[in-house]
Amino acid sequence: MPRPRRKRWIRFTPGVTYFKPAGVRTVDLKEVVLTLEESEAVRLIDLENTEQGKAGEKMKISQPTLSRLLKSARKKISDAIINGKAIKIQGGNYKMVQPRGRGLGQGRGRGLGIGPRGRMQGQGAGPGGTYKMVQPRGRGRMKGKFLAGPGGNCVCPKCKYEEPQQRGAPCRTKKCPKCQTLMTRKFK
Repeated sequence: MPRPRRKRWIRFTPGVTYFKPAGVRTVDLKEVVLTLEESEAVRLIDLENTEQGKAGEKMKISQPTLSRLLKSARKKISDAIINGKAIKIQGGNYKMVQPRGRGLGQGRGRGLGIGPRGRMQGQGAGPGGTYKMVQPRGRGRMKGKFLAGPGGNCVCPKCKYEEPQQRGAPCRTKKCPKCQTLMTRKFK
């Protein structure tokens, strides 16, 4: 019996999961199914220009496995484009994990990544960077509500562009249409 496959770590799910050629009815199309881990590999390598070794570490797989995933994904995408097929993104062997990095919390616990004394906001890193203290928004240990609830806005931390938050689509997965920066939720 072969050993079980390791789950690939995914940090992004696309908002649109079905693409088809214009002017062709859906019933007349053949489909190519692109798995979520293949779309994540394409996103990391082709869109974000991450090196294969680092992308493999992010997905918790080896570089040769990532290379095979990427080859499979590119073959499916090119087949769909050249032969006029629809692309459907679904399924796969993956584990959804929270995005990490600047502006996305510390990745520990359930809070908002903000300590009791406020949070630092500014440019640069290390002792040479410029920072200012902003008002704390944390809810403390087991106090206050956890989720922001319905309604509200998504705001770009860089250019301050705002748009209404759509139900089921977290702000942290949206990119600003003006500057392509990941957006955050505007709290009241």
